[in-house]
Amino acid sequence: MANNKALVLFICFMILQAAAMASHPNLKSCKFDQIYQLGDSTSDTGNYILETSNLTAFPCAHPPYGETYFKNVTGRCSDGRLMIDYIAKAAGLPFLNPYKNKDTDFRHGANFAVAGSTALPARFFASKNITITRTNSSLDVQLDWMFTHFKSICHDSKDCAKKLKSALFIVGKIGPDDYSYPLLLQGRSLDEMTAMSLEVVEAIADGVRRVIESGGVKIVVPGSFPIGCLPVFLTEFHTNNDADYDGHHCIKKLNVLAKHHNNLVIKTIEKLKKENPNTVIVYGDYYNAFLNLVSNAKKLGFDKKEFNKACCGTGGEYNFDINRMCGTDGVPVCSNPKKFISWDEAHITEHGHQIMSDWVINDILPKLECH
Repeated sequence: MANNKALVLFICFMILQAAAMASHPNLKSCKFDQIYQLGDSTSDTGNYILETSNLTAFPCAHPPYGETYFKNVTGRCSDGRLMIDYIAKAAGLPFLNPYKNKDTDFRHGANFAVAGSTALPARFFASKNITITRTNSSLDVQLDWMFTHFKSICHDSKDCAKKLKSALFIVGKIGPDDYSYPLLLQGRSLDEMTAMSLEVVEAIADGVRRVIESGGVKIVVPGSFPIGCLPVFLTEFHTNNDADYDGHHCIKKLNVLAKHHNNLVIKTIEKLKKENPNTVIVYGDYYNAFLNLVSNAKKLGFDKKEFNKACCGTGGEYNFDINRMCGTDGVPVCSNPKKFISWDEAHITEHGHQIMSDWVINDILPKLECH
């Protein structure tokens, strides 16, 4: 009887262990020894605060950013860890250091992402009379940094190919800010953004080609979030017409733009795979990873009444006022960020990032062809 009881307890323990592993998937089977990240504020671990001399205008450079995990500001636009932090952990690697921090260790890769970055270069927006207010460190600039870094660690292209054969490259997410600047700051039309999306995605494709040229063989290309679910867009595009919103109270027409962008990315990946049959290129479905948060908010521990509001912010239905943003003196922060999906007007909480990264890792792992 005692032996049977012990056996039952052992089986229960193994089931619980398997469940725990399933809820927090890992990438260790891929044996990545480095990760290289390009992108925007979704992935920036400190480059923006290192490249700018004007931190006053950058909310993520001030408390309460970083409060949940780091207990200090790091340049991450969240209360704690980002998806790239969880992805690195799942691969058994340390957090990626920002490339702009020259006095650091890049043995396990580097992060080139910069908050506010666009896929298209600054000259493109200048030609369209669109003002970029955050940074000119667009995707092409980040790729130049990456090539400079590889020149410092590789003797030649053959040596680079050898050193990077076990590296994971994440090209994005990048592109949504190409639409955000003209939509939010200059009132450009959605039709204009839809037309521009072809050029945005082609810039991402060119970025992937450059990554392959550098020696990358395992590449993830993330898509856009459903931007119509973010507090900044919910505030700026608010209407009194229920027909403008979907069942999650997200703005339909903005999510149509995001889905259009993502469909172009998916088609582009298929084209790139045909061009490069020996390279593994995988779509990172950030759109549905985010929708998972919204669709299952209560089950995942979020407050269903607060899930589309910013935890840090003030004013209006979604806790966002462009004149009193998170990080500004006197702007309140919620007592429990784990109950919120959005940390501020456009960025996710650490808890949201953890759930999204688990979802994405489960989705991409079978497609990465790790053996």
